[in-house]
Amino acid sequence: MIDVKLIRENIELVEENLRKRRSKVSLDKLKALEHERLDLLKEVEQDRAKKNESSKKIGECMKAGNKEEAEKIKEEMKNFTESLNKKEEKLSQLEEAVNNEILYLPNMLSEDVPDGDDEKANKEIIRWGEPRKFDFEVKDHVDIAMGLDILDIERAVRMSRTRFSLMKGKGAALERALINFMLKKHTTEHGYTEYVPPILVNGRTMTGTGQLPKFEEDLFKTTDDPALYLIPTAEVPLTNIYREEIIPENMLPLYCTAYTPCFRSEAGSYGRDMRGLIRQHQFDKVELVKICAADKSKEEHEKMLKDAESILQALELPYRVVVLSSGDIGNAAYKTFDIEVWLPSQNMYREISSVSNCWDYQARRMQMRTRRNGKTELVHTLNGSGIAVGRTWIAILENYQQADGSVIIPDALRPFTGFDKIEKVN
Repeated sequence: MIDVKLIRENIELVEENLRKRRSKVSLDKLKALEHERLDLLKEVEQDRAKKNESSKKIGECMKAGNKEEAEKIKEEMKNFTESLNKKEEKLSQLEEAVNNEILYLPNMLSEDVPDGDDEKANKEIIRWGEPRKFDFEVKDHVDIAMGLDILDIERAVRMSRTRFSLMKGKGAALERALINFMLKKHTTEHGYTEYVPPILVNGRTMTGTGQLPKFEEDLFKTTDDPALYLIPTAEVPLTNIYREEIIPENMLPLYCTAYTPCFRSEAGSYGRDMRGLIRQHQFDKVELVKICAADKSKEEHEKMLKDAESILQALELPYRVVVLSSGDIGNAAYKTFDIEVWLPSQNMYREISSVSNCWDYQARRMQMRTRRNGKTELVHTLNGSGIAVGRTWIAILENYQQADGSVIIPDALRPFTGFDKIEKVN
């Protein structure tokens, strides 16, 4: 969440941030609640001062031996104190209501985020590798996989519903190999500590990273009371590891990584990427999370981008990097790089990783701090796909497809697959 002081001292800056984001969030209710809170706060402060003054008088009377006058003041203060208690209770409720409204507000944006309505305004900053030129008709990943008998969508839909898949044989082995390849690279070369976190988490955990309350419709949840939520990304449990803790400065920066299945309801995306594995309800991802001191987050953001890029470079998959525009960036992000891999069947680059600096937005929600120079301060949090496993699976099939329908395995991945080619088994 953004700093309540910013809202109280510079509401115009918050309004401008919403305009840049093309956000439909209204500040009207928040302004009304804050106005009511301020008026009541003045009353409470005046009443508290009066109560303190009366307490002082009672003490003076008792000291002077005037017990009768002291008792008289005490009697007069009974109803007053009862009224003050009610006002303080109401003030607490208003403060909670204000904070709840703030939870719906998006993060403030970095000054260098491109201004624009949507993805068309994203700014390309890196392009790596040359897309392969094919001398045969290119197939998409679905046709390739079905031809190799490594993917069964029909049976997956039968046992679940649309947007679920069933990999098998060398298709399943390729998925597993990609997970192990990514984790090994991030842990041994980039210094991340691997975790195996819960994939069902509570509401406070989801609120900590910003999925709740605003995006509840995008989540799968249990019927428990209180509900548990299936994670949409390992960012959620990894970032919450140190929630409500003061992290020793010498522990920072913290680098965390995990493979998890991820779950998204894809509410509001009906009709988009329905064919194949581009947009699934369940998908595999290796996630990267960093927790660092405030003055290091920009530097760590650039490093995390390089960590994610290294996976595609090792697999020799062409990609580009864009900075997301103000109208395309996520709610919790201060600044985001998207890595987009080349998909020959679509003749375009498609997102395979988002690498975001969330500044102190998530840390404030989680009250996650460090102590520096004798003072506590909020840490900064960063997250990025390191990378989306299913979309990497797609990219390998499409970029390494052969005229006979087989798929060559990238050299860097062969020690993890145990085979160098996927071909039709009769």
